[in-house]
Amino acid sequence: MSRSTNPPQKNLPLGVLCGAGAGALWGLVFLAPELARDFPPLDLAAGRYLAYGLIALSLIGTRLPVLCRRLHRRDWHGLFWLSFFGNSFYYVMLSMAVQKGGIALTSLVIGFMPVAVTIIGSRDKDAPPFLKLAPSLFFCVIGAFCIGWQALFPAGQTATMGASSLAGLLCACAALASWTGFAVGNSRALARLDHVSSHEWNLLTGLVTGAQALVMLPLALLFDPTTHALSAWGRFATVSIGVAVIASLCGNALWNRMSRLLPLTLTGQMILFETLFALLYGFVWDQRLPRPLEIASFLFIVASVLCCVAAHRKPAMKPLDNTLS
Repeated sequence: MSRSTNPPQKNLPLGVLCGAGAGALWGLVFLAPELARDFPPLDLAAGRYLAYGLIALSLIGTRLPVLCRRLHRRDWHGLFWLSFFGNSFYYVMLSMAVQKGGIALTSLVIGFMPVAVTIIGSRDKDAPPFLKLAPSLFFCVIGAFCIGWQALFPAGQTATMGASSLAGLLCACAALASWTGFAVGNSRALARLDHVSSHEWNLLTGLVTGAQALVMLPLALLFDPTTHALSAWGRFATVSIGVAVIASLCGNALWNRMSRLLPLTLTGQMILFETLFALLYGFVWDQRLPRPLEIASFLFIVASVLCCVAAHRKPAMKPLDNTLS
């Protein structure tokens, strides 16, 4: 039986690497609604998280009773809401946003997530002064606008937003608020629960999310009266299991590891990697090269992350200089 160790010390390089890895895996989530477009978002969420829960149950095995004894009622209550807002509700809103508004529009809205998380994290005791974070937030906002400009105004023309695009925008905003709450709450839960490893927390999240998927499953079947072909069900199962393993299991594991290595103000910036990789996968899916504004967005995203890392490095040097002087 493995025992949890003390939380690791802050490690910016390793934390950024874990954040980039999580973003690379999570970016594939934006393609899932396109790969299984025959199925509505509720079906996609139920299938993905049911697979996630079953995989987590098989991996956690006999450790579950031990972990149950380590957690208090407050921890289980928090785990329920983190699973709901970070997985179940978020993925339904994200899938609806992609199907109704498109990948680019959804990426634009989700691209503002680092701003929200960084602003919330700037109140923490170990956070750099807000003025040092301002350049990073500026580049993040400019990059997000570059990402979605061509989606909202194709070919430089002023286009009115249709009902479908408006619905996609509203769903994307709901996903933005949902996952912002998860990112903040999950980071603080991991900081508090030093007797539970990040891997164990990921598996527990999978169990709770899988239980929520059992509730979603009857609703998904009820609101989807369409008769799907056998080949469509096979594709749906493949997408659900693939996203569960790649994004939920592996991506969440990297994110939890990163959350213990980085302060919350820098954690928010790591979400930009999901946006970056989602766009890259979107270009491959559309079989085209990025346009000038999209290339500019890449540069702004990189600048945003680098500025945020620099803002966190400088305060760490001051105590060392004082001890040497």
